[in-house]
Formats: sequence, C-alpha cells, structure tokens
Amino acid sequence: MRSLLLVLATLALIPLSAISAEPHGAAYPEARPFEQYANATEQVDAALDRAERTDKRVIIVMGANWCHDSRGLAGWFAQPRFAVMLEAKYELVYVDVGHRDRNIDIAQRFGLKAIKGTPTVLVLSPKGILLNPKSAPQWRNAASRAEEEIFAYFDQFDPEL
Repeated sequence: MRSLLLVLATLALIPLSAISAEPHGAAYPEARPFEQYANATEQVDAALDRAERTDKRVIIVMGANWCHDSRGLAGWFAQPRFAVMLEAKYELVYVDVGHRDRNIDIAQRFGLKAIKGTPTVLVLSPKGILLNPKSAPQWRNAASRAEEEIFAYFDQFDPEL
C-alpha cells in the first residue's frame, strides 16, 4: 500500500502535458478560436467570396471552445506545417455551435441536417459545394488523430470541383 501511494504521489508531480498522448502539445491549450458572438453567416459568406476570387477552398470548422476535439484540431491547424498548407489552399472559418444549438443553419445551408458531434468540418469548393458530405461529421476524435492523417486529409481536396 505504501508503494502504491509513493507511485501515485510521484505521478501527481508530472505535468499532464508531459504524459499527454496528443502530439500537438503546447498549441492545444491556447487554441480557442470559436467566438460565440461572431456573425458566422457573414464570416462564411466573406470566406466564400475570397475563395472564389483566389481559387481556394473553404474549411468551416463547426465546434466550440469547450470541446476537446475542436480545440485539438485548431491546435493542429496552428502548427507551422499546417498553417502554411492551409494559408495556400484554404479560407478557414471557425463557427461556434454552442452545445450544438447555435449556427446550425450554416451546416444545413451546405446539406447537413444537424451537427451530430464537434467538430464537424465542412470542406467547400470555391463555388460553395460541399466536398466531404460523408466525412464532415467524423471529426469527433480530431485530438487523437495522427498528424499525417490530418494533413493528408486536408491536402487532398481539388479546388476545381
């Protein structure tokens, strides 16, 4: 029993970041890009306008700051490797969905009936066509996905569609 207490006491001294399985480390706690009072419709419309002029795609990350996976994906997007790729290929919009009760009309606008989990990630063509209808709601494990998998996913979309 004494040994168990000693082990537990030692583990309590290790910072959680040191034992985290999340490779995005320091970027994760600061990643809080979802603005509750932002006009999401205006932001999406502006991103689509810019995308059409620059022949980029649009990523709409529908999530919330309370959501571990929403913040995890935002942490990945903040990493230099991702930031360079995203800047070159995408207009990026973070849309706060509250507890899946806010800005749902944006998902519906692009063909999703509801937000089943956060984040839900919409990838749009420069013309506003949803390119990932099947995989958009499948990002609820974003914080635990591998860097290469996430990078390859977002790097694959053709802006000409």
